[in-house]
Amino acid sequence: MNAKRVIPCLDVKDGRVVKGMSFIGLQDAGDPVECARLYEQMGADELVLLDIMATYEGRGTILGIVRDVSSQINIPLAVGGGIRSADDFASLLEAGASKVGVNSAAVRKPEIIREAAERFGSGCVVLAVDARRINDSCAEDSGHKTETPPDVPASCLLDENSKYEVYLDGGRTPTGIDPVRWSAYGAQLGAGEILLTSMDRDGRKDGYELDLTRAVSEAVGVPVIASGGAGELSHFYDAVTEGKADAVLAASLFHFGELSVSQVKEYLRERGVAVGMTA
Repeated sequence: MNAKRVIPCLDVKDGRVVKGMSFIGLQDAGDPVECARLYEQMGADELVLLDIMATYEGRGTILGIVRDVSSQINIPLAVGGGIRSADDFASLLEAGASKVGVNSAAVRKPEIIREAAERFGSGCVVLAVDARRINDSCAEDSGHKTETPPDVPASCLLDENSKYEVYLDGGRTPTGIDPVRWSAYGAQLGAGEILLTSMDRDGRKDGYELDLTRAVSEAVGVPVIASGGAGELSHFYDAVTEGKADAVLAASLFHFGELSVSQVKEYLRERGVAVGMTA
């Protein structure tokens, strides 16, 4: 059994780590370099750094912060936000990222996944998927009409059995795409990992979206990182057992000191879940 990973997430806006609820109501949570250094000391298996405004603002990821963070840690660093081409992968990998996450650009141009995987290897390509329950989603609330890019296969689109929908641009744009089928297609194109975020659960601390996590985990042949909803120790256990996730990601719980990485790992270990060594 492969060891399950515990991953803190650094959502960065204006050079600071922030955290909100369902992608809104952001609060300052500290300096990204200091947070990264602290999480490595706590025993984090890796870090995810997301430039949450890059895509919405139409710019590239802030390379300076990636360089600063990567120079201070020895654990893997996955970076996302503002990725528009395989050349952006190259820039981030050169800046010190171990992996690069792509979300909106992958939907609008799926070939970016294949190109990046061929150039840098599937292990460097993370397909980030932001999903919301269809019954809870209201396209008119986002201020955007549904955007379904023409290069996405019809087999990935919503149908009468779909329960969730993929969103782009930091959760602002609905797509008419089913996240389970889209994740499976992304893995076929070469994505080596899926970062799956429930927009409904994000920051609410009432548990991961287990049905969605399990469905994606069963549909793809690559690791799945569960994101959105961790609020107590049992939620991490549920994600890797019921949800079949390979890794669990959390932000506010760690940022504001409600739980530590070492506590999560010890809890999982006591319940028979293999985890990496804790610092």
